Amino acid sequence: MSKQLRNLVIAFTLMLIGIAGNAQNVITGKILDQNQEPIPGATVLIKNTTTGTLTADNGSYQLKSSQKGRFTLEASFMGFKTFSQAIELTGNTQLTLNITLEEATNALDEVTVTGKSVVQQVRDKAFNVSVVDTKKLSNTTLDLGHALDKVSGVRVRENGGVGSQMNFSINGFRGRQIKFFLDGIPMENFGSAFQLNNIPVNLADRIEVYKGVVPIGLGADALGGAVNIVTNSYTQNHLEASYSYGSFNTHRSTVNAIYVSDSGFTAQVNAFQNYSDNTYKVDVDVADINTGEYYPNQEVERFNDQYHNETAIINVGVVNKSYADQLLLGVTLGKSYQEIQTGARLVSVFGGWHRRANIVMPSLKYKKDDFIIKKLNARISANYNLGSEQNIDTLNRRYNWLGQFKEYEGAGGERSYSLYKYRNNNGIATASFDYKIDDHQTIALSNTFNTFNRKGEDEANPDNDRYDEPRKTMKNVLGLGYTYEQENWNASVFMKNFFQQNEFTASYNPTGNYGDVAYYNTINTFNHIGYGTALTYFLHKNLQFKASFEKTYRLPAANELFGDVINLQGNTDLKPEYSYNYNLGTSYWLTFKQDLINFNLNTFYRDASDFIRPELNQNQTKQVMGNLASVTNAGIESEIRYQHGKSFAAGLSVTYQELRNDTRFVGDQTVESIVYRDRIPNMPYLYGNADANYTFFNVLRKDDNFNIGYNLLYVHEFYLYWPSQGSEKLVIPEQLAHDVTLTYTLNKKLQFTLECRNITDRNLYDNFSLQKPGRAFFGKIKYTIL
Repeated sequence: MSKQLRNLVIAFTLMLIGIAGNAQNVITGKILDQNQEPIPGATVLIKNTTTGTLTADNGSYQLKSSQKGRFTLEASFMGFKTFSQAIELTGNTQLTLNITLEEATNALDEVTVTGKSVVQQVRDKAFNVSVVDTKKLSNTTLDLGHALDKVSGVRVRENGGVGSQMNFSINGFRGRQIKFFLDGIPMENFGSAFQLNNIPVNLADRIEVYKGVVPIGLGADALGGAVNIVTNSYTQNHLEASYSYGSFNTHRSTVNAIYVSDSGFTAQVNAFQNYSDNTYKVDVDVADINTGEYYPNQEVERFNDQYHNETAIINVGVVNKSYADQLLLGVTLGKSYQEIQTGARLVSVFGGWHRRANIVMPSLKYKKDDFIIKKLNARISANYNLGSEQNIDTLNRRYNWLGQFKEYEGAGGERSYSLYKYRNNNGIATASFDYKIDDHQTIALSNTFNTFNRKGEDEANPDNDRYDEPRKTMKNVLGLGYTYEQENWNASVFMKNFFQQNEFTASYNPTGNYGDVAYYNTINTFNHIGYGTALTYFLHKNLQFKASFEKTYRLPAANELFGDVINLQGNTDLKPEYSYNYNLGTSYWLTFKQDLINFNLNTFYRDASDFIRPELNQNQTKQVMGNLASVTNAGIESEIRYQHGKSFAAGLSVTYQELRNDTRFVGDQTVESIVYRDRIPNMPYLYGNADANYTFFNVLRKDDNFNIGYNLLYVHEFYLYWPSQGSEKLVIPEQLAHDVTLTYTLNKKLQFTLECRNITDRNLYDNFSLQKPGRAFFGKIKYTIL
């Protein structure tokens, strides 16, 4: 993509923000039961349109549509008869309609067929997608990262406790191969002060997990999938707060507030904090730092692993205006403190090394249906992270796991003497438009532009000019798609252009003599075209088939190119990876009065080249990303879920994958590798989840409910290194964890929760065998004020 075209895209994006649109219909009200109690999670929709929503905790709903004419409004919920009423829309109708649903013993079939929630509408698309309804997890102390660990085909891996580095994989593809979005906005520039494992689950309304093929509206250079976190967007005033305390001196608190005036003015605040000493115990070999006496397999406590962060997301603007369905100006403010206990392996231990980070990120969000012309919908957003990060390593000591240390004279650090403070100067602008040609056809255009320019200085090494070297990337993903929809099937085709330009300093040997090194600034550029298609077909109202294919690229991330200044070493020789992705799946629903059973089965195949994967660097103290010439992955994931009325729900999911190496590069030639057809090491290949929960209603008095929840995580043993490497291979053992949650709700307002994770206190491991926390207990209280 030319520089002129990129500038034109940006200018066009900014210009569109100020253009006005048309008026629209607004329908509001509440859904109540026969006792005039609110029904949260009920489906409200306008039939034969794409307009629909779910009711909030107080039963309220709001629908917006620009269409004109006579329509039918439907409301439905499991266990109740479906409500229908004719409505007349003039283009600027303002209608308040409160609805009372009647109980019915056989209403489940009606709900399944006629009432599609937002979650169901996402699942009905042609893309292979799982949807997590986070409202069902709001009583737990989970963060968004651990909530995702319950999705079939997903593994969330972390280096330790609260605040530790988290790595996410979908069907064998992991890390930066998976892209994350917050309300459709890429999270690439949010920094370490704002990560999935420090964001409370209460922030989200639902999480969409796309496996393989990603819709162009997300504008992603994803290789293995994408995760879109959809935040709560209450249509009425809302205020809730929660606090939890647990093992290892862990504190978490949240406040979610929103104000919506009759004039359309709105203000939103989502604030949260996390704190933990992370003083859990690990098993490791230890040597006395003074005598050298060796103590194998000792249980020791982590002592330099404290973490805390505080974050507030503030948005102010207007909703439901003629010129904007939503126009919000916002800022995300936050800071974090993290002590570094280990390197890439448990044998590397530190006692004083830590880092600080902050986020100051102004943002703009704009949404408008019928933008400029009817049936043209626009979504525009932009943000720029002005925050900084600092690496603090000034203790010239060597520690062991007993907390002993040896002090050395002079200036120095535990790994590298440093007070390096830097800004990544990272900005993102996105724009997506879709135009509905008629009732069946839609075209869509999207563009995502990303800039990165790391600049910093080191007070401990002020004369080190390597910090002046350029570390810049510029990335743009442009997509065009077409969708055709019928009542029982829909299909999409799309193309994407992937562009990246990197600027950095490279080295060379001008004379050929050993140790003679010179440096020069260089720029490399990548420009690629990807494409794909997705299809879904309902053979029966309860039987759905899905198929999708794409050729897609994943451009190296800035941290992979330039490092993260902690445990990831940069590699500017990284090439973009690309993959041919194939997906085939089916879903089947069975309904028996109050019972619902859902089966999901998906198969996938990935044929990836220049596959980027983490390895240990030469001295095995850091990870570094490298390219493998060719990797294939074939697998299957299955899930079964059962629900009995409102009281009982259970589910089981299992994933098996064959992620294997095919070839490697030797010089400019591609030859068969000595580990040909080996499983890719340090990657689980068989894992699953099981969960169940039961709710007792009206326990001591009306509206007092008691819920018991259970979750199981299983990961089969897997190799840490290449299996064919004989004595060098190590096995990460089988992992089995059980969690139990007890929740008591008073009058739908006040919740008390007790939670126990890893009940049996099993040793759990992840990246390069780093041990995770053992048995832990947590208590949480949540109060909904409005």
